Amino acid sequence: MRLTSARPSQKVQGRWLLTLEDGSALKVTDREMVDFALYDGMELDPDTLARLRDAALASRARRRAANILSARPLSRRELEKRLAEKGEAPEHAAAACDELERLGYLDDGAYAKQLVQYYVNRGYGPRKLREELYRRGVPREFWEEALEGTEADEDALDRFVAAKLGRVERPDRKDIKRVSDALARRGYAWSDISAALRRYADNLDDWGEQEP
Repeated sequence: MRLTSARPSQKVQGRWLLTLEDGSALKVTDREMVDFALYDGMELDPDTLARLRDAALASRARRRAANILSARPLSRRELEKRLAEKGEAPEHAAAACDELERLGYLDDGAYAKQLVQYYVNRGYGPRKLREELYRRGVPREFWEEALEGTEADEDALDRFVAAKLGRVERPDRKDIKRVSDALARRGYAWSDISAALRRYADNLDDWGEQEP
């Protein structure tokens, strides 16, 4: 198969459009141009053409992976899933992720810390943090370091309870349950929730010893 023309893209720097004698076209990058020493009129045997097509698909996967990751941080598993959804072959998606990891752009350890800090800042508890790490496919080897120092924040709990119950003149069991459920959904353990409610009760002279 003869390569009838190789022209640089007018829209995307570093991309080339190859036209073959059968009228088909391939989009490649500078890497493929150099690796295959491509030029106008070059004869491509079936094996070389097959390797070139595969290299072009791998290059597309790398480009897509970089574009996806530039929009927002992701775990490797999330990125591989996104690439699969766009039709990239598993081996090309994996290779793209490998390269981004080598370059330091894809880092599950750093992502785990970012994710944990995001939810801590939003007032979520330890269980929620673990749920998010699991849901987003962060390997467990990165959990311990990311979760270090994220024990339940008593001040944050107390502020939450005070904000919710402070709107009620005399909180009853229904009000207390509503607050407890809200904190549980945020990933706090019952022991931490109970302690926060007791601290709030201790500051209310007219609440007495009422238990949730």
